[in-house]
Amino acid sequence: MIAKKVCMVGPFAVGKTSLVRRYVESIFSDTYLTTIGVKISKKTVDAYDGQVQLMIWDIEGVDVFTELKPSYLRGASGVLLVLDGTRPASVDMAEELSKLLAEQLPGVPVVGLLNKSDLTYEWKLGDSDMKGIEKLGITLIKTSAKTGHNVELAFDTIVEKMGLGSGVPEST
Repeated sequence: MIAKKVCMVGPFAVGKTSLVRRYVESIFSDTYLTTIGVKISKKTVDAYDGQVQLMIWDIEGVDVFTELKPSYLRGASGVLLVLDGTRPASVDMAEELSKLLAEQLPGVPVVGLLNKSDLTYEWKLGDSDMKGIEKLGITLIKTSAKTGHNVELAFDTIVEKMGLGSGVPEST
């Protein structure tokens, strides 16, 4: 079985850890836990040539005081760039992060997750914001770690873009 590294990147408190927990453990908690450094989770999925173990690197959030450490990205086969629909500032960071990702990981697929779709009534984003992200060449998927909406689709999409196949979890 081969292993592939997928990095979860984005600003603080956008739901990276919650998305990973929903995908790997099928759970959600309202308790906010700040990730310091990186937390690695694993999930085995079906691929074209058998099974692949996804090594999901949940990387600490970035903001004006912290930057994304390029060493965390080394060896990544795919990236999920997580943004928060209720916080326009997180979307503003998308351009900066996508430039860094393009420099550090040329040719590595990036999928954008616009998280907290269960709170669309609180979203402060317009269509122009989303089109701006898509202009960066990033596929955008609306997700909710709380309800599970499109979480499987998000990981399936990055697995497909990495050229591995369907990303369907192994049967147990």
